[in-house]
Amino acid sequence: MDDETHVVDAYTPREIAEKVESLGVAKARTDGLTLLVLALLAGAFISLGALFFITVVTDAKLGFGIARLLGGLAFCLGLVLVVVAGAELFTGNNLLAMAWADGLIGTRDVVRNWLVVYAGNVIVCLGTVVLVLWGDIASLGGGGIGETAIRIAIAKAGLSAGEAFARGVLCNMLVCLAVWLAMGGRSVTDKILAILFPITAFVAIGFEHSIANWFFLPYGFLIAPHGAVPLAGIATNLAAVTAGNVVGGTLLVAGVYWVAYLRGTREEQDRPD
Repeated sequence: MDDETHVVDAYTPREIAEKVESLGVAKARTDGLTLLVLALLAGAFISLGALFFITVVTDAKLGFGIARLLGGLAFCLGLVLVVVAGAELFTGNNLLAMAWADGLIGTRDVVRNWLVVYAGNVIVCLGTVVLVLWGDIASLGGGGIGETAIRIAIAKAGLSAGEAFARGVLCNMLVCLAVWLAMGGRSVTDKILAILFPITAFVAIGFEHSIANWFFLPYGFLIAPHGAVPLAGIATNLAAVTAGNVVGGTLLVAGVYWVAYLRGTREEQDRPD
């Protein structure tokens, strides 16, 4: 009975830390073409989640909190596809910092992974914007989809650098925790349930995700009246949110869990008997 229970139970936090570290090594060693293709997929997945969010919160009559809750659940589509279907997402890959901290991969490996994945994510976010424009999705709901997308873009571009950075930090704490929890699951159902609450929370509260913003901001900019979504605000948001995401994922999740569970373990394993 104990053996059967162990098979269906979630991995322990220490086991998750070891899995995340091992996965970080594998990701760092993935060949460039595979990494890029999987990054392209993640850009599409996150963009579809963002578009689903826009659709769900458009013309909502249930009040701010409930509408944001439902929108957050819709946005979960993106990370569910990334984790279950398999893709490389920049924000989740900030967890590579655990393998780096143990010296299993070098700084160059981390930077290579992040640059390739970020570029791939962005390319397809922009490509998805083009397809959504071509499909005239903004006209759905009597034009409501377009109006909502514009309001979202204006709000994001209106954030100060400090606000965007702080919201980026908080966002990627929850995104990396969602990935962390999903790594603890043994089934597809486990992984989906693990993702739902952290991702719904960050979206509902209004935190900022750099890759999703590569869909929200260009889309809103292109369908808004001229000057409604300032280019300077877009650039500020993307730069500050990306920096905040890195801090939230590397220091406040990967770093904290490395200190809690992996610090010093490499030296102990390498120590002669």
